[in-house]
Formats: sequence, C-alpha cells, structure tokens
Amino acid sequence: MSKPQEPHRPFFSFGNPFRMISPKGSQLSPRLLSLLNAFEETLAERLRKLNPKDKNDILSLTWMKSAMESLCETHTDIKTLITDLELPVTDWDEKWIDVYFDISVKLLDICIAFSSELARLNQGHLLLKCVLHNMESTTSKQFVQARSSLGSWRRHICSKNIRVQNCRAILDNLVESLDLPKVKNSAKGKVLMQAMYGVKVQTVFVCSVFAAAFSGSSKNLLDLNVQNTILWAQAYCNLQTNVNMVIRETFSCGKFTVLKELEAVDTIAEKLYPMIQDELGPVEVEAVQNSVSDLRTGAERLSEGLDFLAKEVDVFFKIVLSGRDALLCNLRASGAVTNPMLGTNVGEQIVR
Repeated sequence: MSKPQEPHRPFFSFGNPFRMISPKGSQLSPRLLSLLNAFEETLAERLRKLNPKDKNDILSLTWMKSAMESLCETHTDIKTLITDLELPVTDWDEKWIDVYFDISVKLLDICIAFSSELARLNQGHLLLKCVLHNMESTTSKQFVQARSSLGSWRRHICSKNIRVQNCRAILDNLVESLDLPKVKNSAKGKVLMQAMYGVKVQTVFVCSVFAAAFSGSSKNLLDLNVQNTILWAQAYCNLQTNVNMVIRETFSCGKFTVLKELEAVDTIAEKLYPMIQDELGPVEVEAVQNSVSDLRTGAERLSEGLDFLAKEVDVFFKIVLSGRDALLCNLRASGAVTNPMLGTNVGEQIVR
C-alpha cells in the first residue's frame, strides 16, 4: 500500500501496458495466450452490452444496475483468471501487492460513498409517502402538510453529499494506478497485469459515471485513452464516448440530476407543487388527482430502482472485500506480510 508520507504524484496519462507483453523475457505460451484472450474477449462483449442503443436509457437506474453487475462479473473473472494462472501469491511481485491493496481500499471507500448517496435518496421516499397520504384527504390542513412535505423532498434531493463530493480525489488516484508495474521474466505475471489493466479501466469508468450522476456534476467524468491494439479497446471507446457525451449534454441543459427516474419524479413534483391549494375547484381536483397518480407511480419506480442498485453496489463491495481478505490470508499463510498496515482491520482503514 502506498505510504502516507510519499508525495502525491501528479495526474498523468497512464503508460503503455504492452511494453510488458513484448517478446523480451518470457513469452506467452498458447495456454496463457488463450486465457488472456478469453478474458479480454469476454470483457469486450460485456462493454458492448453496456452501450445502449437508445441514449435515453443511459443513467436510468436499470442501466446503472447493469453497469454495476457488469463490473462485479469482471472482478469475479479476474479472480478466476488468477486461479487458472496457478500463480502462487508467493510469486507475486511486491509492487503488484502494494497496488492491489491500495486500489482495494479506494474501491471500498467509493462503494461506501455510493451506498450513502443511495440511502440518502431513498430517505426522500418517506417524504413522498407523506405527500401521497395527505393528498388522499379532502381537508385544507392535509393539503398544507402535503405541500410542505413536497417542498421538503425537493430540498432534500438537491442537497449535497460530502462523501460523493470527495470521490474525485479517489478517482484521480485510481487513474494513477493504471500505470502498471513492470513485469520481468514472468509470462504469467504479464498476463495478470494486462488483465488487471482491463479490470481497472472498466472500474474507473463505471465509478466516474456513478460519481458524476450522484454529485450532479460532469466534472467527475473521466476520459481515458486506451491503446487501440487491445481486444476490448474499441468497445470501451464507443461506450465511453456515448455515455460521457449524453451525461455532459444533460448537465449542459441545467438539469440538477441525470438520474432518469429521479428526474421524472421531480418533473411531476414541480408540476404538482403550485397546484396544491386550500380549496380546489372540480377542474383543479381532477388535474391534481392525475398528478398524484403519476407521482405515486414514479415514486414507486424510483424507490425500487434505488433498492436494486444499492444491493448491487453492496455485492461489489463484498467482492472487493473478499478478494482483499483472501489475499491477506494467503500472505499470512506464506509469511509474506511485511507491511503491518496490510494486516490492519479493513474497517479501520476505510472509515475516515
């Protein structure tokens, strides 16, 4: 893990991972090449599936859930690849271990930030339920309470989450980690590092998109330049271009959120708020009832989408945590733990 006293490295474009797949040193056997190609082809297909045909699907909670599922699958695949490579942890270069632990802590931090934002957004569902409950009444007092709850909901969703605001610094550090450690005379090590490169690129992309969506700022979007000789490069570039372009266009229109389901509920709330009055005529009553019905449907869809996405973020958190714990156990069993910080309780490291 990077030592706290080390100076912060400047933001830079990551190096060429293929300097380590050159013929110099150990070359790849047909078996190793097959393992690497299978991993990268699967990653390419996964990235293609994430690229929606309809740009309106981008940053729906359903799409975000798919993105997180895809990321979980890739992280699971890298575990399988490590097993297939039969590369004992005792053969891991110390630099690889340092990089892995450093990245894992940052990913746990960013998962906590995303989970806190999803929980915060879902708390607003209680206010919407109050609105809907009070709108079932015919008394002016209940209407006043409904109007107040609706105003509170809009203020709540527009507030900022400091944990999400801090994600940019974590993302910058993740980008720095894309510059891979050098591998000498280890064909298996070269395969592992190139596969890890793909994992990290997808991870940075998904996390930057989530950070932009949750923070309400396109400043958290990252545009990564990937070598076009990689099997999954074109699929990644197409995905990144399409998704980032749509997000930036959405924010340029002055919208406070790019989350489709949240935007839909806010549009209804903005329409309903001035309609809620002490006394309503027959025409106003019908219009209000229609808006309340739309609000109920939209609120349920939003709450359900947030719940599903929160569960998927939790799955990713557990995958990262279990991988970290497994490596720690292997290191302790082999007596390879030389940095006392690696054995520190994870909770102590990720709680700031």
